[in-house]
Amino acid sequence: MDEFLTEMSEILEDDVTMSDALGQFESWDSLASLSVMAMADSRFGVRLVPQELNPAMTLDQLYALILAKKAS
Repeated sequence: MDEFLTEMSEILEDDVTMSDALGQFESWDSLASLSVMAMADSRFGVRLVPQELNPAMTLDQLYALILAKKAS
C-alpha cells in the first residue's frame, strides 16, 4: 500500500491518504487517469480501462480495484 500511496502522491501532485476523495484533487483529470492506468500496469501488473476507474471515488476504492484485478 505504501508504494501505491507514493505513486498516487506523485500523480496527484499532493500528499494523499487512502480515505481521500479523488475529486478533491485539482489534478484529477483524464491525464491523471491515464497515469493511474500506466502505474497499475507497470507496478502491479494490472491492466485497467477508463470505465473501471469511474466507480472509484476514493484512493481506497481505487486500490481495492487494483488488488481485485490482480487477484483475478
